[in-house]
Amino acid sequence: MPVLKQSDRVREIVISRYVRPALEAGGSRLSIRARDVLRDAEATESFPRGRTPLICNVLQSQKLLRDAGLEIESVEGPPSRQSRTVVVHYRVAGPARIAVGSEPVSESPADRAHRLTEKLRGLLKDEIAAHGGAEGFIRWVRSDEDDEA
Repeated sequence: MPVLKQSDRVREIVISRYVRPALEAGGSRLSIRARDVLRDAEATESFPRGRTPLICNVLQSQKLLRDAGLEIESVEGPPSRQSRTVVVHYRVAGPARIAVGSEPVSESPADRAHRLTEKLRGLLKDEIAAHGGAEGFIRWVRSDEDDEA
């Protein structure tokens, strides 16, 4: 079995103990306290103590939101959003990439490639438009001015 990074282990805890039960219950909103996730993570043998910033980052990460089909409604806590007192409020935004009531469903390589290239295409399309079209973009790329390209 491969060794999981700490953030992956925290994500598994969040999905298995908080997100999946909420989705199975049919809820459209849920809240997760960083203090509870930290307690659950520290209860495992090999998880180091005092990793509050890691917990807070995972709770607000795009990977968790995408995998669980969630959107952040609000985050309570200090402005740094890095405290045991942080509470993240979510709403179900779309289909989860985790199978409710079973093992997680992984994204196929073709689906992942499509998702990533579509993001790049969108960025490139905006950049080309900002330079007045394809010709202007090519002129900008080929320009000798260091501060422009």
